[in-house]
This record gives sequence, C-alpha cells and structure tokens, in this order.
Amino acid sequence: MKTLSLRRLRPGEWREEAQLIAQSTNAWYQASGKPAIFTGDSGQCEVFCQVYEALDPGCCVVAEDTQTGALVGSCFFHPRSTHFSLGIVNTHPEYFGHGIARQMLDEVIGLAERAGKPLRLVSSAMNLDSFSLYTRAGFVPRVLFHDMFLPDIKRLPLPDPQIRSITAADIAALVALEQELVGIERTKDFTYFTENTLGIWSGSVWEERGEVGGFLFAVAHPASNLLGPGVARTQEIAAALLATERRKHPGNPVFLVPATCTALLQTLYGWGARNCELHVAQIRGAWQEPLGVLFPTFLPETG
Repeated sequence: MKTLSLRRLRPGEWREEAQLIAQSTNAWYQASGKPAIFTGDSGQCEVFCQVYEALDPGCCVVAEDTQTGALVGSCFFHPRSTHFSLGIVNTHPEYFGHGIARQMLDEVIGLAERAGKPLRLVSSAMNLDSFSLYTRAGFVPRVLFHDMFLPDIKRLPLPDPQIRSITAADIAALVALEQELVGIERTKDFTYFTENTLGIWSGSVWEERGEVGGFLFAVAHPASNLLGPGVARTQEIAAALLATERRKHPGNPVFLVPATCTALLQTLYGWGARNCELHVAQIRGAWQEPLGVLFPTFLPETG
C-alpha cells in the first residue's frame, strides 16, 4: 500500500523534479505510440523549476511517497491578479492510477476558490485521461488549438515594417492589450520575459501610430521550444508576428493557433506549416470569450 503526502517543492529538489517531468511526459507519449519529447539529459527540465520559482516561489504542490521519500507527483500553479493558471502536472509512471493528480489538483482548486478567482489551463486534447481529470473537476473546454510547426522558413513573407522587438517600455501596453482581448493580467510574466535573465526569450510587437495591435514572445531552450505567449487584434497581425518570431528562432518551435482562425491557418499551411497535436483551453469559473487571436504557451502556462 503506497502512502502519500502533499507538500510544496523544496529548492534542493529541482534535479529530482526535472527527472519526474521528463519521465512522466515521455511515458505518456511513448504509451501513445509517439516518440519521447525529452530526449536529452533530464536535467534540462530544470528550466521549468527555474522559471516557475522565479515567477511564483513556493507555488508547486508535490506528492511524496512517505515510505521512500521520493517525489512521485507535482503540480505547478501561477496566481495572478485576475486568475490562477495551472502549470505542468506530472505523476511518476509507477504511480499512475493512484489518484495523485486529482489530489494535487484539488489543492490548487481550493487555493483558487479561496482567492475567488477562476482557474485556467491548456491541456492536450489527445490525452483523454488528463482531459477527463479536468472536466470531472469542473473545468469547461473553451478553445481548441492546433499545435503546429514550420520546418522551412523559405515561404515566409518579407518582414513587416510595423513589427519591432519588445522593450521594457512596451510592457504596460502589452498588459492592457491582453486584458482587453482575453481578460487576464500577466505583468510579471511579460516583465520576466523582457528582462530575459536566462537568455532564452525573444519578443516582437506590432505597432501602428503608437497603438499596439499584437505581440508574441518565444522561448528557445532544449526543454521548451515554443512561440508564445501572445495576442493579436487580427489574424493578419497574428500571421506577421508568427513569421517574425519564427524567422528569429534558432530551432523548429511549436506554436498553438485557435482552430477558429481559419484564414490564419490557411496562411500557415501555405507557408508549409504542419499539425502535430491538439490542445484545449479549459477554465473552471468565469471566462471571457477571447477577441482577436490568442497564442497560449507552456512556460509559464495561461490558457
């Protein structure tokens, strides 16, 4: 009989947590007939701890096997002024089916409820176990996203002259635009990306006559190779931002595009983009229908 206790992640456990993230994620993909996501040293996954703990210290619930002292589950979360978001959730493969994820989720749900805020997440629509976990807990699927990648940039359009790199002076405008279009506030996230102390982020903003019409951040790291987060007023602006950040990116990043953005999707297919997965934004509590285009991401997550 396995006996478990929930507590918070400790600073000296980042290496063990990184191993848990790699093992849990790879196990699901391989069980689904897909290749492992994390193929290098599992220590690369420490970037999740670095970023999450820098932004939200102490905001990771872990499950410990009290007999062995091993970490067998973890659940990061991100409190913001408008909402909570659920970060990466992991259970060790040997502990699948023991209800660990639900126990950790219930603790975060309790924190969000006591704060009187909705809880948001973006999860794989292809992982029915996690999809069911969240819907049973009261989350409602709201937006479906295409996971895509663009292996060749030869068909990208010429650079848009209204796009430039993000600076610290832009943060207030970025925050205001996301609040208008999505109804959430992430000042600390955008500040952290722009400061870029880890040297892994870039960001572009679309501006016309002093008015910001969209922005897109990107991360380039062996454990996280993504375009996002970002928002745009129109699908045309969204396409221009994706082209700019993809052109700058040293790897072959994945990006998420709302399934309802048909014109944008056709543009991306014309550039040679391919689908690789589906994700769904799920919200427990109040929700605002997004205006424009929303690009979610996973470092850190906000649906």
